[in-house]
Amino acid sequence: MALGEFQLIERFFTRQRVKRDDVELGVGDDCALLRMPSDARLAVTMDTLVEGRHFPQATDPAALGHKALAVNLSDLAAMGAEPAWITLSLSLPSVDEAWLDAFAGGLFQLAEAHGVQLVGGDTVRGPLTITLQAHGFIPANQALRRDGARVGDLIYVTGTLGDAGAGLRIALGELSADGADGQFLRGRLDRPTPRVAWGLALRGLASAAIDVSDGLAADLGHILKASRVGATLKFADLPISDALCRRVGEAGARQFALTAGDDYELCFTAAPAQAEAIAALPFPCTPVGVIEAGEGLRVYGPDGHRMPVEQAGFDHFGASP
Repeated sequence: MALGEFQLIERFFTRQRVKRDDVELGVGDDCALLRMPSDARLAVTMDTLVEGRHFPQATDPAALGHKALAVNLSDLAAMGAEPAWITLSLSLPSVDEAWLDAFAGGLFQLAEAHGVQLVGGDTVRGPLTITLQAHGFIPANQALRRDGARVGDLIYVTGTLGDAGAGLRIALGELSADGADGQFLRGRLDRPTPRVAWGLALRGLASAAIDVSDGLAADLGHILKASRVGATLKFADLPISDALCRRVGEAGARQFALTAGDDYELCFTAAPAQAEAIAALPFPCTPVGVIEAGEGLRVYGPDGHRMPVEQAGFDHFGASP
């Protein structure tokens, strides 16, 4: 006998091991009852993943559970927020118990790593669509916003960029998935690592921040617009992985790093006086440019000449490619 909605929720979404003290009432009632720290601000974010638009059909459900949470944790990280609670809305074409078991496993494994508790949501019949909302705490006046960049600030990125863009090409059959490099690049697309600890460490150091979901050029452009400044990037300084270089060459890898999305690394700005403290952090942050007066983004190649840059980023309601 097929599971009904409430049996589905009971079986797959009440089993997580994270039980936070600030959750008075979680999954199973009309509303969750939650306690906020008195000296904090509540950061709230939400993302929707649609089959065929954000992920290919037949994507590993455990990876989907991981990514649905990871992209939201990445938004919290970009604000310097400490994750706390999530809600989940899941549209399913049918009840596939094996799929649900794997999806919940991927979701809860990442939730446990970050001390996050599922506190509510909804399930409906329809096209496969995953909507997850995440909540986190930020001390008053310590949020990393997009509008804080100032002329003279250095521009940094965490980790390496462009890997997930190549992973998407692999998923679409445009690049080979063979070998360890292919597995690494596809993994960077399917199972991004939200830089939560990095965002927390950047409180008091960064002047502005954003996560790289639509490509560095596009996402840095949001900081520039919000802060009413311009910027220069050095193409040769963009951090790239060895795996990406081996697949597409160094120039191709840096082009991926500049324009491809889905890496969920952080891009942030900081005053030069913070450079020593940032260099001492226990994770790699690479300086790639500087904030300048004026408007717009300028990218210079190794030869010193300015390069053309596409900054638009992905737009669900823009012109079809």
